[in-house]
Amino acid sequence: MKILVRTLSTPQGPLWQVRMDQHAVSFRSEAQAREFVNTLEARLKAPHQLPLVEQRAAG
Repeated sequence: MKILVRTLSTPQGPLWQVRMDQHAVSFRSEAQAREFVNTLEARLKAPHQLPLVEQRAAG
């Protein structure tokens, strides 16, 4: 996943946008945007287990 942080100019003032591939989330400050990215990256890097599929005995 490509993650990009950038500023946006709006009539209400600057916003910080985090883009994740085709999805975007806007924040009011750079600190909020960077905290979101840090949390997201930590979750993506965390170990994940695949769910076990129960095999049904033929009966």
